[in-house]
Amino acid sequence: MQVNKWFENLIDNTLFLSHTRIGYILRRRKWVGTDTKVDLRGKMCMVTGACTGLGLAAAEGLAERGATVTMLTRDRDIGLYAQAAVIARTGNPNVFLEAVDLSNIAEIRQFAAQFQENESWLDVLINSEEVLLDQRQVSVDGIEMTFAYNVLGPFLLTELLLPMMKHSAPSRVIFVSSSNIYHQKLDVQDLQYEHRAFERVGAYEQAKRAQIILTELWAERLVGTGVTINAMHPGWVKTGMHKELLPNYKRWLSPFLRTPDQGADTILWLAVAPRLATRSGKFFFDRLERPTHKTERTRLSLQERRLLWETCVQLSGLTETG
Repeated sequence: MQVNKWFENLIDNTLFLSHTRIGYILRRRKWVGTDTKVDLRGKMCMVTGACTGLGLAAAEGLAERGATVTMLTRDRDIGLYAQAAVIARTGNPNVFLEAVDLSNIAEIRQFAAQFQENESWLDVLINSEEVLLDQRQVSVDGIEMTFAYNVLGPFLLTELLLPMMKHSAPSRVIFVSSSNIYHQKLDVQDLQYEHRAFERVGAYEQAKRAQIILTELWAERLVGTGVTINAMHPGWVKTGMHKELLPNYKRWLSPFLRTPDQGADTILWLAVAPRLATRSGKFFFDRLERPTHKTERTRLSLQERRLLWETCVQLSGLTETG
């Protein structure tokens, strides 16, 4: 037993072993196979960033299990190919596509209103869309784009859909975050890089940290509603995004990166596993709950956390929140 524990600690504490497909292969031996063998017929699911990478893998996994899936994407043309591929691979015709710019507040509001007019329930919302930008840009609403797309847009979409999800309860929200959250503390006084030099990976890491904090705050607000909300990170996955984020990425590392299906496993597990029905406000990797901080320097005060929430409410134009 001590040897097994030592080996598990070695995997967890060695980035190469833990975050590559090696960690996935070693850990999955202990997983409960029935956790994800769930019939989702009659369930309504939504996935953002669904035309590539983790979002596409998650959408396909839900469709394989019989769910009705709405795929959200920025690019309609690319999205149509992805939608057709999911239908062809799964044989599930109930896969639909919506083109929504998650940096555009008006588009998000229009989509959410239309969706709630046309549909009666929503069981699962997976926020997996993300961007990594080389330089500071602003959205049509004047919001710094990394923050607008990775934080504010998903915040607004989730808030607008929460009434429907409460009505559909039990229901689940999942945020796809990143292990990069451990690298720095969120600067709530400069969320949009207005007073410091923009740094693309730093902005991405800040946005992913913000997602974790919002997940925890939502969980507190949603107690007793039947809606749970959790976040996860996928490890090192073979996508263009993750290659740019990996420290000192080299070609030799490519064979060891996870496939999108392997990276999306915990997303699907959080979305469907029956025994997770009441787990909320947690952060997961490879089906295990993980700490959200590895050092005290990354923690925010209660006031700073509230300021993040209040800023998102203000910038998105909300008057009431979940």
